[in-house]
Amino acid sequence: MSGLQDLRPRASHRDLAERILDMVRQRGLAVGSRLPEQQIAKSCNVSRTPVRAALRLLTEQGLVQWQPEIGYSVAVDLATQAVAGAELPHAAEDELAQAILRDRAARRLDETVTVSGIMRRYSARRNAVLNALKRLTEDGLVEKAPGQSWLLKPALDGADAQAESYEFRLLLEPAAIAAPGFRLDAARAARLRERMEALLSLADSAFDIREFQWLDSDFHDMISSGAANRFLGEALAAHLRLRRLPGAVSGVNVFRLRQSTREHLAILDQLEARQFEAAADLLKVHLRLSRSQRPQAANRGAPALFGAIARPN
Repeated sequence: MSGLQDLRPRASHRDLAERILDMVRQRGLAVGSRLPEQQIAKSCNVSRTPVRAALRLLTEQGLVQWQPEIGYSVAVDLATQAVAGAELPHAAEDELAQAILRDRAARRLDETVTVSGIMRRYSARRNAVLNALKRLTEDGLVEKAPGQSWLLKPALDGADAQAESYEFRLLLEPAAIAAPGFRLDAARAARLRERMEALLSLADSAFDIREFQWLDSDFHDMISSGAANRFLGEALAAHLRLRRLPGAVSGVNVFRLRQSTREHLAILDQLEARQFEAAADLLKVHLRLSRSQRPQAANRGAPALFGAIARPN
């Protein structure tokens, strides 16, 4: 591989940059909206140093701008540029990690792999393979096995894994709302409501599945972010990242997506009225209805990241 690889951004910085783009889209931030480093660091549970690196990367791509005495702010309308993150330069280990995930989702990789086997399959350097496996380990998708082996843990690409995912969320998401100290971001909730109502106003033929996915993700992220118990919030945020990975989505018709959006709005009604027990009860019903729509067989394809096909969550 050429020495140019060393000039690419670290995978962690690129990943954080994409998370910042997601946050901007999901919260409906307009051009000129400020991006405070400390607030981003707190939301992403990282220090300010990697946040600065990620913001510099976005500035280089023209998506964010920096001005003296103002700091960083949104430079373009990301709501109309859903794939803007695809323009960010990839680190070698980032690309390799995604290739491993896609091949695992498509059943082209066994559950157990070795560094040497990955090196041969992808013509990759040892350091890149180790870094890719480290990233997947941090995401909870891989764990070190005895000897020189690594175990690719089951993702949400099968009926059993999806069932366990819903059981996990039924235990924790309503609890995050019902537990004392839950905080609702009122401005974020208002933006979500406006966008959900706009989505529901569309005809079935024009229903924007991509927009549904962003709204669905932001809705459940808002719940995890509002949890007063940090362990609950961190567990739900980590699981949300897992649900965005390859193989974690499955097809559902537009009727169910509309129904899911209306359920989100009903939960929002109770959250805004500070009726948290009622909101938690409605969330349980919502998750059970979504669980009943899940496929009964594992997905055999290799769907794209944050999928082209939606599943209500």
